[in-house]
Amino acid sequence: MTRSVKVTAGLLIAIVLVALIGPMLSPHEYQQTNFDLLLQRPSLDGFHLFGTDDLGRDLFVRSMLGIQVTILVAVVASVVSLVIGVAYGAIAGYAGGKIDAVMMRFVDTLYALPFIFFVILLMVAFDRNFLLIFVAIGAINWLDMARIVRGQTLSLREREFVEAARLIGVPPLRIVFRHIAPNLLGVVIVYVTLTIPQAILVESFLSFLGLGIQEPRTSLGALVDAGVNQMEGASWMLLIPAALLAAILLLFNFLGDAMRDAYDARSVQ
Repeated sequence: MTRSVKVTAGLLIAIVLVALIGPMLSPHEYQQTNFDLLLQRPSLDGFHLFGTDDLGRDLFVRSMLGIQVTILVAVVASVVSLVIGVAYGAIAGYAGGKIDAVMMRFVDTLYALPFIFFVILLMVAFDRNFLLIFVAIGAINWLDMARIVRGQTLSLREREFVEAARLIGVPPLRIVFRHIAPNLLGVVIVYVTLTIPQAILVESFLSFLGLGIQEPRTSLGALVDAGVNQMEGASWMLLIPAALLAAILLLFNFLGDAMRDAYDARSVQ
């Protein structure tokens, strides 16, 4: 593991720990309103480190909750896309021939659909269910995962250990999930770190439109949406969650790039 991977991962872990521990140390609840402290600027007075919003709620606690929800949605959605994409791509790549052609044409067809509008329709049809957001965002990302896994599987299925398993009569699905899938771990982990920022952006976009996380929960995207409405009189409501969102996105992108470079360097050796 390279130094850049360790540093970036350490910073992300530190942000997550602060987001988890910070609200416990604060004297304020994330739903606690105080109409005497509407739109208070960030200060140590009353321990409002990030100020308050237009309902007098502490923005620090709500920002920490927003980080928790945003990262949770992104990670779970990425796991959903990983499970679907790895299974689909590995089966298509190992089967080959007409089965592979049909399965990948199905992927190409789905690529042509405007998935963001499909997600918006799901949010509206199912009353913006919190759990549905995980599935909806994961349903967008699995297509890329399937293509990458399929390409890797096409080369792995010709390797000696796969041929040996096939000759001794190991069932095809067992070969896929016991012999091929474990050898995809490196490239899959690298790609997941690159899909997490994409999932964060989709969740933030949905929340910004008012179709994502709903009150009393919040996310960084929802906080940015609330901050836009108060941009002129209370700029901290926009700048603080926007800065946190940008920092998390940059760290995940740096982590993905660093892990990809490390994986490429190891593959060359």
